[in-house]
Amino acid sequence: MSALAPLKMNDPAGFGHVGLLVGGDSAEREVSLDGGRAVAKALAKRGVDHEVFDGAPALFAAIAEGRVDRVFNLMHGPGGEDGAIQGALQLMGIPVTGTGVLGSALTMDKLRTKWIWQRLGIDTAAFHVQGPGDIDAAAVSGFELPLFVKPAGLGSSIGVSRVAAMDELEAAVALARRYSDTVIIEQGISGGEYFAGVLDGVALPLIRVETPNAFYDYEAKYESDDTRYFCPCGLDPELEARLQRQSMAAYRALGGEGWGRVDFILDADDRPWFLEANTVPGMTGHSLVPQAAAVIGVEFDELVWRILETSL
Repeated sequence: MSALAPLKMNDPAGFGHVGLLVGGDSAEREVSLDGGRAVAKALAKRGVDHEVFDGAPALFAAIAEGRVDRVFNLMHGPGGEDGAIQGALQLMGIPVTGTGVLGSALTMDKLRTKWIWQRLGIDTAAFHVQGPGDIDAAAVSGFELPLFVKPAGLGSSIGVSRVAAMDELEAAVALARRYSDTVIIEQGISGGEYFAGVLDGVALPLIRVETPNAFYDYEAKYESDDTRYFCPCGLDPELEARLQRQSMAAYRALGGEGWGRVDFILDADDRPWFLEANTVPGMTGHSLVPQAAAVIGVEFDELVWRILETSL
């Protein structure tokens, strides 16, 4: 992929007073707060005038008082990553980092993400949409184990289960329903787990992840010291470049902009099966976008600056 463009802004005063939006009340609150502390430190080190807001109401009050010129959005999940905050800030005339209203809504909705990818011929695993009521046994009878069960509108692998036996399916669906009325039952794909960070129109070096857990779940992402990250990922450079292009195409198909991350499984035939796209990825000590950026010489403080530039 092409190299990152030169920085657009050199004077921190050019950003004005930045509102760093974190927290909120979604199930991903703690991840957001953790990343927000790191981002706030980076903004301070770079001399960016900023203020931290926990949740949208506090931010809106500050905007009404004329105290916020732009927003660095790090609020994950519903309310922060689904187009809601993006739409509100658009109406208020306040620039915000990352993807806009439509792209945020589409990427947060795993079902509509998969529908769009299917329509465009972008490979994604076969799936069944399970709404309220009893599990449609006939609809999943053609799937092979393992299956993955996911809430349709949440990230950080919260509410996600790997189902290795059919008698585990009911409990997995019940867990996912705690977070979403719509549940996706998805065919598991055998292969390596890869992640493509996106920054200002460029796909970052791919990261391959290995975990002793059944899959790359919440504990493996944010709590475990046993998760292994490989970046460089070890693939042939030509193959990696092709996968980066495919990842960018998958991201842009959903209206993704600015920065983000695309996740996929690479099967034995070097065919990527795309899982989801994230428009507000984590910025914690275990997060993937900062790791990938560092490989090309973009350390955390510069990464935060470049993300802030996506609001320009």
